[in-house]
Amino acid sequence: MIILFGVFIRYNEESDPHWVEYRNARNLSDSENDFYFRYPSFQDVHVMIFVGFGFLMTFLKRYSFGAVGFNFLIAAFGIQWALLMQGWFHSLDYTDGKIKIGVENLINADFCVAGCLIAYGAVLGKVSPVQLMVLTLFGITLFAVEEYIILDLIHARDAGGSMVIHTFGGYYGLSISWMLYRPNLSQSSNLQGSVYHSDVFAMIGTLFLWMFWPSFNSAITDHGDGQHRAAINTYLALASTVITTVAISSLFQKHGKLDMVHIQNSTLAGGVAVGTAAEFMLMPYGSLIVGFCCGIVSTLGYIYLTPFMEKHLKIQDTCGVHNLHAMPGVIGGIVGAITAAAASESVYGPEGLVNTFDFEGAFKSMVPTRQGGHQAAGLCVAICFGVGGGILVGCILRLPIWGDPADDNCFNDEPYWELPEDEENIPPLLAYNNHMLNKNVMETNFSVEQN
Repeated sequence: MIILFGVFIRYNEESDPHWVEYRNARNLSDSENDFYFRYPSFQDVHVMIFVGFGFLMTFLKRYSFGAVGFNFLIAAFGIQWALLMQGWFHSLDYTDGKIKIGVENLINADFCVAGCLIAYGAVLGKVSPVQLMVLTLFGITLFAVEEYIILDLIHARDAGGSMVIHTFGGYYGLSISWMLYRPNLSQSSNLQGSVYHSDVFAMIGTLFLWMFWPSFNSAITDHGDGQHRAAINTYLALASTVITTVAISSLFQKHGKLDMVHIQNSTLAGGVAVGTAAEFMLMPYGSLIVGFCCGIVSTLGYIYLTPFMEKHLKIQDTCGVHNLHAMPGVIGGIVGAITAAAASESVYGPEGLVNTFDFEGAFKSMVPTRQGGHQAAGLCVAICFGVGGGILVGCILRLPIWGDPADDNCFNDEPYWELPEDEENIPPLLAYNNHMLNKNVMETNFSVEQN
């Protein structure tokens, strides 16, 4: 990696000492350096990647080290590989063959890593650190290619990554999980649930993601109205999803109680689904509708679809990424296609329409209805790359050379982490919920002996 960076990576004009000359030649001020526009959003996205995703996956009672620690590992590795892969497609200076990077490249690298972290959620607790590195290596490569096809060749708009990040990452992880199906995973059923404090830690991840999602969806949009509109639309969709999730969770659970799994995950689905159309004229009420629909779809997915997929489709989705990322990502792609096709000069204005959809250069003659078709095509590409890439990588990860845990030792930190001595031999705790088995209370190893 160091050699590749030494050969290819250089600072761009806004992070290079020659910025002074560049600035003076164009009559710019230092405040117009892209760093001052993008860095606040970069901070928020960075927190989401390392804190939000990491803590969201700590719900398993004996896999918190693996959730946070391996999230840290593959994110740190992934951003380096992403800077190279995305750089070769988007930031290569053909005059000298170098990749020129700035703050926007750092944001895009975080986005790229997000797709792999989503995939990690589907196989959480069932793979080794080496398998995760392989998953990330291929995932970043596939992401860079599909992103280039969708954004540059097809010319679809996807500011918040509903298609490029969430749909791809969700189906990539689900396909790998399908390929790595474990028929005897029930041997680890006593570790497959959560306990009170592990769910509280997972809720920390939820809150960080929920608070910073408007920054995620607006981070790389156009300065000005596009960025402003993306933040508003995401803010409203997330708020709507929370209310809907709480209502649906209470309605479908026994005695009207809330399920923490739904609150941890389904409350974020609106942010996923509004990503593609975030910078479009979705309108505030439209954002609320998107959030409302996703709250219903995601919550019902956890209640009914996840158990069905495990039983009949042989897909063991540990974190329920199909409900939080894959389905809402598809909804986001559909919403983006409809919103783009319905765009008009009367709503956007002539210049606003060109600026929002980037109708310039080779796409100068593009019209909104045709743009809607391109958006739909982008969604299909994301699904194909996710499913096809996941099956291919899954075949590689099935090779018996990666040191993956045994069926009776999944969802357990002990094989890969040094644990505190007072934690080593604690008997399994009674699990009151879990993400995969629809809350059936599981047996424990506790016994009562009489003298």
